Amino acid sequence: MSSRLLSLVIVPAWLLAAAPVLGQLTPYNPYADSQEAPAPLAADGTIQWGVFYKSAAVQSAYQRLWNLGACRGTNRAITEPVNRNKVIIDRLPESEYEGKVVAVVGTLAGGLVAFTERSAGETGEPMVVQLHPAGVTRLRVTGRVPAAVLRPGLVVRLMAEVDQRGRTAEPVIAFDIVTPPADFKPDPVRPGVRSLIVAEVKQVHHDVVMLTVPVGPVRRLTLKFSPDGVANVDAARLDLVAAGDSISITGRLWGGDGAMGAGTVFASDVTITKLPLPGEVVVPAAGAVAGRP
Repeated sequence: MSSRLLSLVIVPAWLLAAAPVLGQLTPYNPYADSQEAPAPLAADGTIQWGVFYKSAAVQSAYQRLWNLGACRGTNRAITEPVNRNKVIIDRLPESEYEGKVVAVVGTLAGGLVAFTERSAGETGEPMVVQLHPAGVTRLRVTGRVPAAVLRPGLVVRLMAEVDQRGRTAEPVIAFDIVTPPADFKPDPVRPGVRSLIVAEVKQVHHDVVMLTVPVGPVRRLTLKFSPDGVANVDAARLDLVAAGDSISITGRLWGGDGAMGAGTVFASDVTITKLPLPGEVVVPAAGAVAGRP
């Protein structure tokens, strides 16, 4: 029997008593038989999780016995505890949950979000959202954030006119942070023409941001962003999420042995709305569509 590490991040529930909630987590990876790890997406687009092991130690011991040839699945004293250790996540019913973000760790691929349910209030024990390790959980982060959040790897969309060196005369005040689809092809940037630019952030130095575009005569842009600049967010980026943001989840809840906090929600869909900026009212990005630039 071959085995591999299942990349679901599972942690003991008692660790969530520490503060910050996710700051002191010590994750471990339970083992999964390769036959029990289905494709991340079924033919109809349904997210598939496979097996969750309540105890990594139990499964690890079993795999060790199997690899040594000491067990071949016939000893019920061994196999029954092993079977009881398994949870088929995809058999759990899907439900919806809402609340407030407490802490965040990781990325779209396997990240964790601790949150308190709206009904539990701020003093309730947090639940933990588990994003699929293959990055197929449908994550959408919306709202407004200051320009100071810009960092390498983010994709921005803005209207601007650049010269032949890829520079603008005026600082950027308003822009969007987006997550383009995998097959998206940006339009080339032409000097002297005010146009919609979709580019990736490569470097940030104070208020000067270097962007890159993979096509066209001008592929490197150096723009100054106003300190008062504000971005409309419509992206699948967990690193844009912070404590206090609102969260809505569709997922499968496991609250038994091995669950994190008040329960682990294996999420199919996650929508997070940023807290309003001080003195501002949230305004949707003009023409923005989830997942599209």
